[in-house]
Amino acid sequence: MSTEEENAIEAAAAARRERLRALREAQELLQTPDDDGNKTNEEEDENDVQMKFRNYLPHDKQLQEAKVTPPVLPKFEDPIATLPPPEEKKEDPFLNIVPKKPNWDLRRDVQKKLEKLEKRTMKALTQLMEEEEKKRKIAEEEDTENGGD
Repeated sequence: MSTEEENAIEAAAAARRERLRALREAQELLQTPDDDGNKTNEEEDENDVQMKFRNYLPHDKQLQEAKVTPPVLPKFEDPIATLPPPEEKKEDPFLNIVPKKPNWDLRRDVQKKLEKLEKRTMKALTQLMEEEEKKRKIAEEEDTENGGD
């Protein structure tokens, strides 16, 4: 290794040791017991407890004073409620009994045959297209042979 790399590694190690030392000192400061300070803070905290009751009314009269008044909500006017209800169309119930199209049963019965015919038609169309493609290629080949003479 070169000396520059070694110096960089040593500098990083020294910086890390310094950070660890600072962390240990800070941790020791937090863990040292302060008898005078802690007792006074605890006593003050017990006396200064402020409780707020939003949804509960305590039985103790002192605690009832801490009851928070509920917030006043602004009045909401529903714009949809002010509109008159839409008029309902009254339909004759017997209209729904009649089929929409008079030939629905015929279509249902013939559907399988139509699907078979559709497949055959598509197959025939592809065969015709292939034949046309072959004829066009043959015509192009003849033109190139005649044009080359």
